[in-house]
Amino acid sequence: MVTYSHSRLATFEQCPFKFKLRYIDKVVPEIENTIESYLGSIVHNTLEWVYIETKKEKVPTIDDTIVYYAESWEKGFSLEIKIVKKNLTAKDYFEKGVKFLLDYYVRHAPFNDNTLEIEKRISIKLNEDSNLQGFIDRLTYNSEAGEYEIHDYKTAANLPTKEKIESDRQLALYSIAIKEKFGFDKEVVLIWHYLAHDMDIVSRRTNEQLEQLKKDIIHLIKQIETETDFPYRESALCGWCEYKNTCLECRRDSN
Repeated sequence: MVTYSHSRLATFEQCPFKFKLRYIDKVVPEIENTIESYLGSIVHNTLEWVYIETKKEKVPTIDDTIVYYAESWEKGFSLEIKIVKKNLTAKDYFEKGVKFLLDYYVRHAPFNDNTLEIEKRISIKLNEDSNLQGFIDRLTYNSEAGEYEIHDYKTAANLPTKEKIESDRQLALYSIAIKEKFGFDKEVVLIWHYLAHDMDIVSRRTNEQLEQLKKDIIHLIKQIETETDFPYRESALCGWCEYKNTCLECRRDSN
C-alpha cells in the first residue's frame, strides 16, 4: 500500500518533474532549507511547546515564549539556509517570528481552549491500494458549540482569497480523519492562523463535500501512478524551488 501526504499530492500538481525528482528519483536537493521554511518550523515548534506546557498547567509567560523561540532559532540556524529575497537578512526573518509570537500570545493567552492533541498524526484509508497521512498542528474541542477544531499555523506573507480557503484541501482531508474517529454527525471547524496578519480564518465542509474530496484525491493518485513523462511546470514558485539548478541542467541536457 502506498502512503501519500498533502504535500506529496501538491508537489505533483505544482510540478510533475519536481515530484519525480523528490519522490521517485529521490534526488537530494541542493537547497535543503530556505529561510521561510526555517522561520515557519521554529515558530511552529514554539507554539507547540506553549501548548504542551499549558497542558501541564505551566502556562509560559510571554517572555518565556520569546526566550524559547530565540534559543531554538540560534540552535538550528546555519549560514547555509537560503535567503532568496536579497533585500532581507536572517535578522529580519528572526524579528518577524518575534512579532508573530507576540501577536498570537496577546490574542490567545492563557490558551485554555481545551486542546486535545498537538501534532496529531492522522491516517485515512482511501482505497485498497493507498492511504493518506498527515499531522494536525493542534486539535481542540469547543464544548460550548459541540465542535472539533483543526488549527493550522501559517507564516506566509500573503493572505489567501475566500475561494482558495473554501477549496483548501489539506485541513479538509484532516477533518475526514477526525470525523472517522468521532462520528460523521460531529461538526469540524477548520481554522487557519495567519500569523503575519494576526488573523484567524475559519471554514467548514459538509459531509458531501468531504466525500467528493476523497473521490478527487483517489482520481489524482491514479493520475500520478499512470504518469510516465513527468513534465516540468514553470511558475512563480520556481525561484524558491530546492531543485532549481537540477531542473535547469536536465532541461538543457534534453534539448
